[in-house]
Amino acid sequence: MIKRIYASMLPLAGALALGGCMMSGDMAMDDMNMDDVAYVDGAAMYSNKTIVANAVNSPIHTTLVKAVTAAGLVDTLNSAGPFTVFAPTDEAFSRVPSATLNSLMMPSMKSDLAKVLTYHVVPGRITAADIMAKIKAGGGTAMYKTVAGENLTFHMQGGSVMIMGMNNSSAYVTQADVMQSNGVIHVVNGVLLPSM
Repeated sequence: MIKRIYASMLPLAGALALGGCMMSGDMAMDDMNMDDVAYVDGAAMYSNKTIVANAVNSPIHTTLVKAVTAAGLVDTLNSAGPFTVFAPTDEAFSRVPSATLNSLMMPSMKSDLAKVLTYHVVPGRITAADIMAKIKAGGGTAMYKTVAGENLTFHMQGGSVMIMGMNNSSAYVTQADVMQSNGVIHVVNGVLLPSM
């Protein structure tokens, strides 16, 4: 099934610059200061909430939240971690054929779905600065081992951080450093695929 995903993925277009998330001085909750809240497509993401608690409020991550639930990963991503999540948007998931995505969401495909999702998760709290420093130290590339057990490769392309997965899957970081109580989310514009 995953091999069909590889064959049917459309190329990703448009490099978007790696940038910090927008901050706000609105302190409507819990006497937060400006560094405690980031916005993803207009939705507040609070640094004192878990990855899952914030993701459910993101208007551009509804497919990811459904997939995390279907894969049984909610408790894991609510745990202490820390985790770094490269979070594909709904638009990124729309490039996966709907029949393939629907199939992966079926209970019989739970382990395959979990492998795809955990390929987007790296242990630890890795910031954009950490990634760029590792790229520089690595002579232009950096590798991080995912929770799925396979590596993601990072490099700069046109002023943006590009992530390369297996079988020519790729994504650009479109919003970096959305801090969580148990890690950090980097929003990405593609679905990364492990080997299967």
